[in-house]
Amino acid sequence: MNWLEELQLNYGHMIRPLIVGTLVAVVCSVIGCFIILRKMSFLADAIAHSMLAGVIAGYLIIKILFGQQDPHLGAMLVGAILAGVATVAMVGLVTRFSRVKQDTAIGIMYTGIFAIGAFAISIRSIGQHIKIDIYHYIVGSVLSVPDEEFWLLAIVASIVLSVVILFYRPLQLTSFDPIMAASIGIPVLAVEYLLTACTSLVVVSGVQIAGVILVVALIITPAATAYLLSDRLDRMILYSAILGVLGFWTGFALATIVGASPGASVVVMMTLIFLITLTLSPRYGLLADWIRKSSAIPQEVMEDILGVILRFPHNTVSIEDIEKSVTTRNLKIRRAISLLGRQRLIEISNNQVQLTADGRIEANRLVRAHRLWETYLEKTGTPETELHEIAHKLEHISDQATVAYLDDKLGHPVSDPHGSVIPTDQSQVGINRSFISSLMRDGNRAVVEHVGEAAQSSGLQSGDLVTMNRRSADGNTWVLLTVNGDSIELNHDQADAITVRLTEQATDLPPSI
Repeated sequence: MNWLEELQLNYGHMIRPLIVGTLVAVVCSVIGCFIILRKMSFLADAIAHSMLAGVIAGYLIIKILFGQQDPHLGAMLVGAILAGVATVAMVGLVTRFSRVKQDTAIGIMYTGIFAIGAFAISIRSIGQHIKIDIYHYIVGSVLSVPDEEFWLLAIVASIVLSVVILFYRPLQLTSFDPIMAASIGIPVLAVEYLLTACTSLVVVSGVQIAGVILVVALIITPAATAYLLSDRLDRMILYSAILGVLGFWTGFALATIVGASPGASVVVMMTLIFLITLTLSPRYGLLADWIRKSSAIPQEVMEDILGVILRFPHNTVSIEDIEKSVTTRNLKIRRAISLLGRQRLIEISNNQVQLTADGRIEANRLVRAHRLWETYLEKTGTPETELHEIAHKLEHISDQATVAYLDDKLGHPVSDPHGSVIPTDQSQVGINRSFISSLMRDGNRAVVEHVGEAAQSSGLQSGDLVTMNRRSADGNTWVLLTVNGDSIELNHDQADAITVRLTEQATDLPPSI
C-alpha cells in the first residue's frame, strides 16, 4: 500500500496518459494490420485528414438537432464515422465511374474534405459555435485528456477490439482474397465499410496522442513492423500490439526526459523500432537478405564447374584446377563444390573432384545447350569470335523444353560450328527408351516401334532392325541401313515420324546409361 501511495503521489499525473496511450496503441496497432494487408495505408491518411470536416459537421448537426452547447463526445463519434464513410464512398465513386486511379482519387478527396473543414471553421458564423483546439488537434495532447475523452477512448477500444474478435474470419478472408470471400457468401462491401467505421473510431483515439497529422503512424508503423516478423495474421496482430505499446512507452519516456512533444516522440520511437526491425528481421530484414545473397551460390557457377570437370580426362580434376578455370571467388567455388557433393553430382576424394553418373548427365546437358546455341548463333550471322561468349550466357537460361525446340528447328545437328560433337539428349535417348529416329547417331542400332504417316513411303515397318549411317553432306538427310543391306533415306519430317528403341548404346553417351 505504501508503494501504491508513493506511486500515486509522485507519478499520479503520468498514470492516465500511460493508460490512454496503451489503449490507443493497442487498438491502432490491431486495426492497422488489416489496413496494410488491404493496401489502404493512404486511405487511413485520408480518413484522418477528413476528420476535421466530420467533427465540424458532427458539432453542427448535434447542436441543431439537440441544442447542446458543448456536444463534444457525440460530435467526435458521429463526425468521424460520417467523414470516414463519406471519404471512402467518394473515392470509390470517382474510381469506378472515371478513368482516375484510386491513389489520385484519394489525394483529391482527402485534401478537398480537409479543406472543407478548414474553410467552415474559418467562417465566423460557424466557427463561433465550434470549440476545437486546433493546435492540440494537429499535434495531439496525451497529457491533457479529460474524463469524457478518457471514457470515449475506452469505449472505442472495446468496440473495435470486439469487432475484430467477432468478425476476425470475414476480415481475414476479405483482406487476403476478396473474390473467394464473395464466392462463399461473405458481404465484402459491408465488411469494408465496417473496417472503415472502425478505422474512423481509431483515428479519433489516435488524435488524442499524436494529432491528426501523425495519427497514421500509430496505425501503420507497428503493423508494418509486425509484417516484417510474421507470415501469420494472428501472430502479426499480437506482434503489432506489443510493438505499438513498446513504441508508446519508450516514446513517452523520451518526451518526459527531454521535454519534447509526446505525440512526436512516440512516432519517432515507433519509426526507429521499424528501422531496427527492417535491418535485423531474421527473415525479411536487410541484413538477413544481404547474408542470403552473399552466401548464395549462383546456379551459373555450379554449372560452370560441371562443365570444367567434364572437359578433363576421366571427368576428374583437382580443386585448384577448377579454381583456375572458373571466374569467380575461390570461397564461392569451394561452397559450390560442397553443394554439388551434397547433391551427389560429384565425388570428392583427396582434393580430386570426379563426376558421378548423374553429374555426367547434367554436365552433358549443359554442353549440349552451349553447342546448340553456338550453332544457332552461327546461322544468325553472329561473328565467330563472339559465339562462345554469348552461348555461355544463354546455356544457363535454357530449360530442357527450350533446348529440345532449338535442336528440332536446327535439324538435330551432330556438331557445332567448331566441329565438336553435340551430345544427345540423355533424358530421351538411351537403352530401352523410345524416341524419334532423327535423334539417332552414327552406328546406333534400333528396333522400329512405330512408323507415322509421314514416313509410310519409306517401307519400314514395326519390328524392323535398322542402323543409323552417316548423314549426307548437308546433314539434312538421315540414312538408315536395314538388315538386308537396303539404304533408306529420310528427310527431317520422315525421321521425326519414326519411333525407335535402341538395341546398342550411342557412342557419345557415358557408360552409365
